[in-house]
Formats: sequence, structure tokens, C-alpha cells
Amino acid sequence: MDPSSASSGGNSLPSVGGDGQKRRVCYFYDPEVGNYYYGQGHPMKPHRIRMTHSLLARYGLLDQMQVLRPHPARDRDLCRFHSDDYIHFLRSVTPETQQDQIRALKRFNVGEDCPVFDGLYSFCQTYAGASVGGAVKLNHGHDIAINWSGGLHHAKKCEASGFCYVNDIVLAILELLKHHERVLYVDIDIHHGDGVEEAFYTTDRVMTVSFHKFGDYFPGTGDIRDVGYSKGKYYSLNVPLDDGIDDESYQSLFKPIMGKVMEMFRPGAVVLQCGADSLSGDRLGCFNLSIRGHAECVKYMRSFNVPLLLLGGGGYTIRNVARCWCYETGVALGHELEDKMPVNEYYEYFGPDYTLHVAPSNMENKNTRQQLDDIRSKLLDNLSKLRHAPSVQFHERAPDTELPEPDEDKQDPDERHDPDSDMEIDKPAEELTRRSILGIRVKRELAENESKAQDGTRGTSEHRGVEPMVEDIGSSKQAPQADANAMTIDDPSSIKHEPEGSTKMPDQPPMYHKP
Repeated sequence: MDPSSASSGGNSLPSVGGDGQKRRVCYFYDPEVGNYYYGQGHPMKPHRIRMTHSLLARYGLLDQMQVLRPHPARDRDLCRFHSDDYIHFLRSVTPETQQDQIRALKRFNVGEDCPVFDGLYSFCQTYAGASVGGAVKLNHGHDIAINWSGGLHHAKKCEASGFCYVNDIVLAILELLKHHERVLYVDIDIHHGDGVEEAFYTTDRVMTVSFHKFGDYFPGTGDIRDVGYSKGKYYSLNVPLDDGIDDESYQSLFKPIMGKVMEMFRPGAVVLQCGADSLSGDRLGCFNLSIRGHAECVKYMRSFNVPLLLLGGGGYTIRNVARCWCYETGVALGHELEDKMPVNEYYEYFGPDYTLHVAPSNMENKNTRQQLDDIRSKLLDNLSKLRHAPSVQFHERAPDTELPEPDEDKQDPDERHDPDSDMEIDKPAEELTRRSILGIRVKRELAENESKAQDGTRGTSEHRGVEPMVEDIGSSKQAPQADANAMTIDDPSSIKHEPEGSTKMPDQPPMYHKP
């Protein structure tokens, strides 16, 4: 092992490269997201997003970012990956009507792990709209976009899985692919990022890298031997880990592997799923990472100066989830936060110490040095089989909506847009309790030959330009939405291949059982 690759352990947060440089960061948050409730006893609690937001406000981080309220994703936006009948089911099912749809519940894997609850479809629209909106902002000049409500990586084309209904990550990557030849997906959730890997398993335009617990653990996939198929061979990397991995052991794999990935793949954009169930003490997890160790992954990926989309994911000890994502927002902004926690609306959650950081436990690290060395050696060998930065010929796509940078020197906010663009901007109302939200309407455009360039495309109405999916709730800046329907790769939703010897299993045990 190269000692330098592990010397920057998770507790040190050293400066890497140009990491001290200021970044243009936007942050997506819907004030209603914390109201959604999976049900009594269910470990997934959207309330953690509201707790995170409260900490960001008290630490003064909201003033350092462009704060945006997402527009909800529409049916046709979600159907860029998901099947029409699945999305129709999610839109129509309610707690009151679910007993009349028993067959559909079973077909779409909605039930115990993924229950029907009030506002289910609105919840999906909100978190998916935020992730796609973040991708749009990256496509138009922002350095980092953050959506802590996203990162639901288990959802499949036609079914829910592992608390996830809509795969916002796949939708965001499809948006990024319109501007970038290659997109890298990195997953540090304790669970394997199976839904994202499966969606892009046969393409070389998206590389997926997942660091996860493997062996008798949900979802049961993510063997080191699963490397992709056809054109996508060696573009899927799986890092299988055992219980109790600590900061130093984790970074001894993460940094050399991701450094090599960045060298060989040279992505135009990176999506980092920051699932916090890999933290020490998680209700469903079994790793032993500190918040600093977890955030070291964010800091390292940030250091490459490539457009970066930060998403949430798992995390079931919600006080630690809020701590983690608040700290990682600080990392994105280049700010080291004080450990002493400021008084906030949820202060009592963080007692008795009321600090941002919590010490990891003394649990046994079952990942031996030999096992880690073997994993690193195998994966670096796989990476050596890649050709450097595969060239990709773009398919013709519908033009994106202009997203000009507002001129801060102009006094009239109604003039802060490109006069040559196709946007019509309504004048904002007076300041109310919340800052005014400008209504933006984008004219729909249709690429004449787009349907010819895609296999198995839907009706022409599916290929019209997307209306804006972001609204600025932090300032009067405009953020019109780009077309999210023009696909630049073969439809990943058609990928169903299960390679010989794969560990993908059709019938997995539930992610948890209700008490």
C-alpha cells in the first residue's frame, strides 16, 4: 500500500490541491419536505432534512449559497427513466385506496419497506425535482449543487426498493449527460447503489463506484466481480466492505481508488451520494466512520475542481445525519465549522454534548489490512484495463434553455435575464414572509429529429422542453430549467441484463422489519 494514500486519514481534513478555493454553491430545499412521514416505526424520516436546514441557518451557511426551492418534477420528467405505469401508480395510490390495489402494490414492490403514505407522489416530485435542478445549475456554471433530500439510489425502473420510490440520481445523471461526455457516480452510503449501477451497467459514459457493506446485507448486490457489461465493462466498480470500518481504513481505499478513477475516466461532472448510514452509531448501519471521516470523501472529490452534485441518501440516526450533512455543506463551501453547536430549533436532539462531532465507537474493525490491500489491488487492476477518457460522439439533442448568470450590478431584478432567451419572466410580488419567487415560463421547443435518434422513444409530447424545476427562495436570481427530455445515450431504462456470475438477486429480504 502506498503510505501517502492513507496518510490523510478521515480525522485530519488536510488541504488537497486547490481545495481552499471558493466555489459557487447552490442549495435546494423545500420547506414542506420535513412534513412527509413514512409511518410509525419506519426508520426513514424526512424530518432529518428540516433538522439539517435548521443547522445550516444557525451556522450562517445559507448566506454563503444560492438557496433554491425546487419545482416538482412532472410525470414526463420522471418517465425519462421510470416506466409510465409505475409513475401512474405512484401518482394515483393513496393510503385510503391501497387496499383496492393489492396486485399493483405487489407488482411495484410497495408495502413494508416502501409504504404508501400521505403525499407520497408529491414527496417524489420534490426530491427528484431538486436533483435534476441541481444538475441544470451545474450544466450552467455552478461548481457545486446540494440536495440533501435526494440520493434515493435503490429505486428501479418499475419498482420501489429500500425506502426509495423514484431514482432522482439517474434522472440527474441523464441531465448532466446532455452537457458532459462522461459522468462519474460515487456512493458512500452503507448500502450498495444498485439502482444507479443497474441503470448504467452497459454504457461507458457513466462510471459507478460504490463503497458498501457486502455479505448478508441489503440489497445483496455489489460483488467486486460485478464490473459492468458490454461497452460498460469495467465502468462499474464495487468496493465490498465488512463491519466496523473506520476512517483510516476507509480512506486507504477511497483516495487511491478515486484518484485513479479521476485519472482514467476524466469525468465532466461528479455525483456524490453521501448516505449517512455509514456513520458510526447509525440505527441500521454497522460501519464506524466519524463525521470528519465521512466528510473527507466530500473534501477529496471537491479537490478535483469538477462540477459536483452532492446528494443525501440513507441515514437513520437522524441527529447524526443532520450533523453530517451540515458539516459537509461547510466542506463544500470551504468553511470549517465550530464544534460547539449553536442554539437551534432542534437543540434538544443533540444533547448531552451539543456538539457537531461525535466520537466513533470502539467496535471491532473486521476489515483486515490484507483484505483491504487485496480489494485495492483488484480494483486498481480493473481500472488499468480502461482506455483513458473514452471519446463519445454526441447524439443531436434539443437545445437547452439559456441560463445566464445574473448581473449583480443591475438594480432592476426584472432585467436580470438574457433578452435573447425564450424566457418570459413575470414581475415579482412584494416581499412577504418569505422572499418573493419569480414565476418563470419557458417556451417549449421540439427537436424535429430527436425521436429518430432514440430507440423506443415515447410520444412526441414526451420530448418537449421541460418547464423550470427551480425557484430561487434565497435571492431574486433567476434559475430557468434546461430541457430534461433530450437523451444523449441509449435509454438506460431498457437495461435489464444480469451478467453471468452476477450477484444480483431477484428476491431480497426487506431492508428492515417493523417492530
